[in-house]
Amino acid sequence: MGELRRYEIFADYFQFYLWDGRYHPDDLGVFTDEECARHVKVAPHVVLIMPVRNMTVPVLLDLCDAAPADPDPIEWDHVVDVSLALPSGELELEGWQEEPIDRIPVAPGSYRVRVCMAGLDTLSENGLEGDDHYRLTLWPAPEAPIVVWKQHAPLPDRS
Repeated sequence: MGELRRYEIFADYFQFYLWDGRYHPDDLGVFTDEECARHVKVAPHVVLIMPVRNMTVPVLLDLCDAAPADPDPIEWDHVVDVSLALPSGELELEGWQEEPIDRIPVAPGSYRVRVCMAGLDTLSENGLEGDDHYRLTLWPAPEAPIVVWKQHAPLPDRS
């Protein structure tokens, strides 16, 4: 590993996924208020990321061999670390009900994913435009509890 990948992802229904290519679930169930505030939902073999726009958003995926340095609280508006099991060794990045955007071979095992979000306060009034951007960092690590490094204030309801 040790590579940076860039994407423009259509975040239909305010979501996209990192998951195991062979074990992702068909239904992630009801989203809790806590998961929505965290902008991340975790289930077996899947991390669902909830960006702040229902549009195409820029995403960086950083594949690392070891844990990154602590996140910079000035650079990022929102930062969460979660665990992801990838028993098949096939990491997929995918939009909501779409074909995979990317399939990446990794060593089978347990990983941590750091979800960093910035520019969350740059959205236009209608929520369609903004300078929000997202960085996902993945590294091998044992399963561990969710860590919220920095929590962004909740956004207004746009439904």
